[in-house]
Amino acid sequence: MFNQEDIRQIQSNGISLKAVERQIDRFKKGFPWMDIVNAANPERGIVVLDEAGADAAVRYYETATIAGKCKFVPASGAASRMFKDIFAGLSTLEGGEDVPSDSAVARLAAAIEKFAFYTPELFGKPEDSPEYRRSVALKLLTDAGLGYGSKPKGVLEFHRYKGETRTAFAEHLVEAQEYMRNDDGSANLTVTISPEHQELFEAELAKVKAEFEKKYGVHYNVCFTYQDKSTDTIAVDMKDKPFRTDDGRLLFRPAGHGALIHNLNAVEEELVSIKNIDNVATEKYLPTTSRYKKVLMGKALELRDKIFSYLRALDAEPDPAAGSCRRLCDKIEAFLDMELCIRLPLTVDPKVRVEMLRSKLDRPVRVCGMVKNEGEPGGGPFIIKGKDGTTNLQILESVQINKDDQGAMYTLKHATHFNPVDLVCCLKNYKGEKFDLLKYVDEDAGFISSKSYQGRELKALELPGLWNGAMSDWNTLFVEVPLETFNPVKVVLDLLRPAHQ
Repeated sequence: MFNQEDIRQIQSNGISLKAVERQIDRFKKGFPWMDIVNAANPERGIVVLDEAGADAAVRYYETATIAGKCKFVPASGAASRMFKDIFAGLSTLEGGEDVPSDSAVARLAAAIEKFAFYTPELFGKPEDSPEYRRSVALKLLTDAGLGYGSKPKGVLEFHRYKGETRTAFAEHLVEAQEYMRNDDGSANLTVTISPEHQELFEAELAKVKAEFEKKYGVHYNVCFTYQDKSTDTIAVDMKDKPFRTDDGRLLFRPAGHGALIHNLNAVEEELVSIKNIDNVATEKYLPTTSRYKKVLMGKALELRDKIFSYLRALDAEPDPAAGSCRRLCDKIEAFLDMELCIRLPLTVDPKVRVEMLRSKLDRPVRVCGMVKNEGEPGGGPFIIKGKDGTTNLQILESVQINKDDQGAMYTLKHATHFNPVDLVCCLKNYKGEKFDLLKYVDEDAGFISSKSYQGRELKALELPGLWNGAMSDWNTLFVEVPLETFNPVKVVLDLLRPAHQ
């Protein structure tokens, strides 16, 4: 299947030949469907807090002992998908045709003055003409103007304020000082980027760092990290044969955000907040954003401390068969069931029972914000049955659900909440040691997607997603957060929404 040149290429990427062979075998066999018990909902699986409960969670966060905090921001991708409809409109205009008034490029041109990146010097006075629409698209997307079509989302101007504009990355810096500040006044950020974009991000940081540090009384520690090339996966053609480019070389592709579990595993701090680069709002929304981030962190720390107390109590029970140990195990089982939706198989062996409970408790913790389902794209919260027969809480994407399973599709259709990618993680165990996060990945939770390369169809292998299968064996809690905390910019016209104006 592979010649010597192929093997040299594989090794140069830091990948073993056996790993590539396993990937090709995965294309042939596929991934198992998730065994869905039910969608998580407020009756079971999603915590809904009243104002008093939210206040209590904030207080818990503000008084808890934490071995360092860090904001983790996935920001690797280019913004090309954000402008997909604008590229399409430009192609039509370049072909000599006009575009409909309700098309993306026409709406962009008509509202151009409302965007933070607008300047009259570059875009001129808006006009209702094909020539102006073409000019706007060209100046936005190409190097004749802003060149946004090839830049990462993080460095695009999202918001306009009096006397300044801010990029998405700058807004994450503002957020970090508000709710992720350490006791010494620092705010730590780990931002995952593509190597070719580092200069752009460093320039943006240099532009605002001193100003923000003075304005907010904070010191920023920002670490830019890359998705490791060794996590790339081989592409195959539609017959599951290695896909080759025109020069005969193998094609490897980034394997999705699941590869970032390696980057997260390198974070030294205990408490980590994760939110995508494009999910920011103007600063007037910061009080709500900050409050509910603190709510999630408070619930995560509360869960951490409960789990730690149970593990220490198990350590203090030398005899698994003793009555006190049995009562403790009963209490732990009830806690796992009621709070984390973990139901364990029955066992009569006291020692096996204790070890099973210890195994379920001694894992990384994550608390994920969930918003009410109002039609936004994204994965959702579910209760699933794992390979060991136990149930737990998982975030699933639609591609992980068997579309031929009527029961599963009914559950998906009637899910009450979806995942906005707003989560908090606790990365250390009850002895103060870092978890090795790679041990908690479900390798069977990836998926295969259809892509193309220079007009040729191919199949791509996506690793278990960062907040999906990569965190499959974490202790998970879902907490409802307001829709106002979710303000993603998936297409450029999303910047016209109130949260970005």
